[in-house]
This record gives sequence, C-alpha cells and structure tokens, in this order.
Amino acid sequence: MELRIIRASYDDETITVYQAYNMAIARAAVESQTFVSPFKKDRMTWIKPSFLWMMYRAGWGNKENQERVLAVKIKRSGFNTALASACLSSFDATVYADYEAWQSTLKNAPVRVQWDPEKDLLMRPLNYKSLQIGLSGTAVDQYLNDWIVEITDITENCKSIHQLILENKLEEATQMLPVEKRYILPAGIAATINSDQQVD
Repeated sequence: MELRIIRASYDDETITVYQAYNMAIARAAVESQTFVSPFKKDRMTWIKPSFLWMMYRAGWGNKENQERVLAVKIKRSGFNTALASACLSSFDATVYADYEAWQSTLKNAPVRVQWDPEKDLLMRPLNYKSLQIGLSGTAVDQYLNDWIVEITDITENCKSIHQLILENKLEEATQMLPVEKRYILPAGIAATINSDQQVD
C-alpha cells in the first residue's frame, strides 16, 4: 500500500509550495509578490508541496511554458483552509458515501486534490504518494490576496541541481535539495483528503 502523506518545507507560520510558468507570468509574480496578469485567475492553478514532484512535472524547468520555477511561501492557515474545502479528483469509496455524492462535492468544491507517486532524485517513483492541489474560484482569490507571503524564482538553483544529476554527482545534488518533512494535518482535514497520518 502506498501511503498518502504530505512532505514539505515549512515553519510555524508558512509552508512552501511550487509552481512553474513561462517567463512573463513568473517575472510579474516575483515583481508583484502575487500572481497578476498575464496570469489568468479564472483557470485552475495547481500548487505542489513536493519539490521533486514539481521538478518531474516541469522537467527541471525545461518544459514549454514551465521554464521558470517559483517557490511560493504561503500561510499554513491558508494551506489548511484549502485542504479543508477540497474534493478528491477521483472517486474514493472510503471518503464519499457514493459516486453521486462525490460528483456533487467535486462540482461545488473550490479546491481539488490528487495523489500521485512521489519521485526520487532520478524521477523514479517512490512507495508513497505526494499531493497536488488545484485551486479555483474563491480559493484562487484567497491564494492571491491573502495566503501568499513570498514568491521566489528558484529556476537557476533547479538547473544547478539538474546539472549535478547529469554529471552523476548525486550526493552533491541531494545536499542542494530543500529540506522536506512530514506535514501533519488536523484529523478532520486529513480525512477529507484521505491522507495517512502514520508517524515515520
């Protein structure tokens, strides 16, 4: 069984999530310290607490329209609020009474979550799943206007790590990774997103 757990970089007040965009969106976000045009807030925006899952998704900043990787530090209170109002992206009988109940929740929830196999440094799947969080509607407004604390462009650091991997300097690359640890959610929120709460 693959555990569904959140590992992230966080402190008492904030948690870091990752997004990747083209140069125009990323530059405007860093300058404004929130997402502004040409970012389109009427589309679902996905945030990821896992650095390596973001690297997998963005190809270390080499995929089209994902050339700039951003570390977005947000309030933990906002992160928890988002998950408390989330719906799983696929039906799970252990969480929802029936398929129709899930469909109704999915239609109305401003936040969508899905669990995908976490990746190691070489992008091989690990034996636990990592969380992706899709924000839409009111959740995007809260994200942009209240939850974001700091936005940093970390693209060059990502490319430096990737170069070390290409040179098979895996120990050096590992030392450059952000420190991520288990993020424990309140029991009610953990149940909402079907997260496992076992201690390492």
